[in-house]
Amino acid sequence: MTRPFILTVSNRKGGSGKTTTVVNLAAEWAGRGRRVLVVDLDTQGHAGFGLGVDLAKLAPAVHTVFRDPEFDIRTAVRPTAWPNLWCAPADPLYDGLDSLRDATLLARQFRRPELTGFDVIVLDTPPSLDLVLTNAMTAADGVLIPMLPHALSAEGVKQLSRLFYRTITTANPGLKLMGLLPIMAGERIGHHRAVIADIARQFGPERVLRSIRNDIQLAAAFASRQPIRHFAPRSRGALDYHLLADELASPWRSPVSLEPQKKVS
Repeated sequence: MTRPFILTVSNRKGGSGKTTTVVNLAAEWAGRGRRVLVVDLDTQGHAGFGLGVDLAKLAPAVHTVFRDPEFDIRTAVRPTAWPNLWCAPADPLYDGLDSLRDATLLARQFRRPELTGFDVIVLDTPPSLDLVLTNAMTAADGVLIPMLPHALSAEGVKQLSRLFYRTITTANPGLKLMGLLPIMAGERIGHHRAVIADIARQFGPERVLRSIRNDIQLAAAFASRQPIRHFAPRSRGALDYHLLADELASPWRSPVSLEPQKKVS
C-alpha cells in the first residue's frame, strides 16, 4: 500500500482563503471516493469548524505533536459527517512556548504505516513563519498557495516562496509547487487582473490555477459548518472547487498519485 499524498495549503498573509480551500478541496476529493484527512495546524481551528468537528474537552489535538515525541497523531483524528473525510483538529491554546525544536516532527508522523489508509492528507497552516509552518513544508509533497488578488496577499506569496525555496534546498528537495490559486477573483476588476498578471510573470503562467470566483455561498457554507459541495452544490463556489480538484489531480502537478487506493483484502 502506497503512502498518502501530503498537500500543504499556505500563505504568509492571513485571510487569503487557506481554510476555505482546505475544507472544500478535501470534501471534493472525499466525494470522489478518496480517503482524506484534514490536519488543522492553525490554532484558530477554522478547518475543524468548517467541517463540523469540535475539539472535545481533554481530547488530544494535533498540536500535541510539537510537545510530545511519543504522541501518535491518529489519536487526534475525528470522523466528519461525510464519508471518506476525517479531521485532526487544532489546539486553540497552543502557543509554541514548550515546543520541541525539530522541523521533522510531522514528517515522521506521516511516515507511520498506519496512516497509509489515507489517500490524501491536507494541511491547513498558520500564516506565521514558525516551527509549525516549517514542519508542514518539510512533511509535504506539494504546496498550494491561495491568494487574494490584491497587493498585500501577493506580498504574502513572495514571502512564502522564500521559505519554499529554502525548504527544497535543505530539508525537503522533493517538495513541489502545485500552483498559485486566486481567491475571490473578479474578472471585471482591473486591480485583480493586474495582480494576477504580475504573479504569473514572476512564477510562470502555468503555475497560476483557475480562479475561485467571489461567491457569498462560500461564506454561508462555512457558517453552516459544511463544505460548499454539500451546502450549495449548484453554486459558483461548488463548481470552482470541483474544477480545482480536477486540475490538481492531473499527473504533471502531482508527484504522488491522487487516485483512490485499492483496498487490500
